[in-house]
Amino acid sequence: MRRFLRDNALSLAFGLLFLLSLAGQAFAGLADYNDRRLSHAAESIGLLDYLTSADFAVDVAENWQSEYLQFFLYVFATVWLLQRGSPESKPRGRAGLETDKEQQIGRHSTADSPKWARAGGWRTGIFSMSLGLVMLGLFLLSWLAQSVAGMSAYNAEQLTEFGDPESWSGYLASADFWNRTLQNWQSEFLAIGSMAVFSVYLRQRGSPESKPVGAPHHVTDESG
Repeated sequence: MRRFLRDNALSLAFGLLFLLSLAGQAFAGLADYNDRRLSHAAESIGLLDYLTSADFAVDVAENWQSEYLQFFLYVFATVWLLQRGSPESKPRGRAGLETDKEQQIGRHSTADSPKWARAGGWRTGIFSMSLGLVMLGLFLLSWLAQSVAGMSAYNAEQLTEFGDPESWSGYLASADFWNRTLQNWQSEFLAIGSMAVFSVYLRQRGSPESKPVGAPHHVTDESG
């Protein structure tokens, strides 16, 4: 058990932080939701009802989709785009898909290489893009969930104000949907762009996301 905890400490720590923050969001969201209901002379609801509501679902999904979009774009963008001096970037001259030898696939694979990396053909082709494709799939699924839950929450609010409900396609073109979407996207793009630039000039000793403390600013793709 001790070895398992040591070998998986990073994923376990962030998994626990995720659950704690999700629980905190649920209780804070419930309090805010009930305050809004009381202001409209409606009865408050319990935690279970809130957790199964469209309001909670859309708040969760809109954050998930922006995170997975960030990872999808970063995984694919760093194949071709470079940032000199950043450990988040490949060095100049390695832009692109790289050779089979550099990627250790096909006849250049080793006995410890993943099976599909050694297989060749369509299996190696799919496996070589599997990380980005999974990130893309999770982004699209969570964005779809946001649109459906957002439509439901939006229509519920419309009905309380005696407005007309929107269809799903109508909601996709609404200001509410794009306001929820773009306010998350812009923060993700700012954060990831800032990290790429700050890591050129700043250091965090012992972190693989940083260059060694004494590495020159211009050195690229060197983790420490």
